[in-house]
Amino acid sequence: MILLETARLQFRANEPGDMDAYCALEADPEVRRYVGGAPRPREVAEMRFRERLLQSPSDRLALWAAVHKHEQRWIGYCGVYPHLPIGGAAAIPYEGALGFAYARAYWGRGLATEAARAFVAFGLGELRLTRIVAAVQQGNLASLRVLKKAGFREVSLEVGKDRSYHHLEITPPLPRGDSASYVSPRRG
Repeated sequence: MILLETARLQFRANEPGDMDAYCALEADPEVRRYVGGAPRPREVAEMRFRERLLQSPSDRLALWAAVHKHEQRWIGYCGVYPHLPIGGAAAIPYEGALGFAYARAYWGRGLATEAARAFVAFGLGELRLTRIVAAVQQGNLASLRVLKKAGFREVSLEVGKDRSYHHLEITPPLPRGDSASYVSPRRG
């Protein structure tokens, strides 16, 4: 089932056959630099893939496989998933969090921005979320640019002992032009 698609990407449920590509992504020190800081060993990556990405959510709030249309290849993941507050056990109703990661070979092509815009349109439009949040580790200028191009605004900077995070949000209405990259949700 394809959840949605953009000009160059399709988003579908993650499949067991995606595990090797996911583990390669998790092993790349440049990919992991701002999301945990260190490459993940294969056994840990496999466990996370099975526990977090192979789940089929009924409400469509999840991290979906990003497939490059032309190559028909899994290149990462993107999606709006339930927004869990820090220390909170339950998701905040009508809110989501945007997350994404792509294989380094696909950086610098505008794919992350294309995907972020599509999921913002999907989340605020079809899912009727009232707010989508994102957190970016300080220093990750590329992801900050992606989010700002997608219409997010920074609301705070959380300064930590080892790492600090920019917190961003977007609320309806959609910024002008952002829905243009959102082609359509597809079911079935």
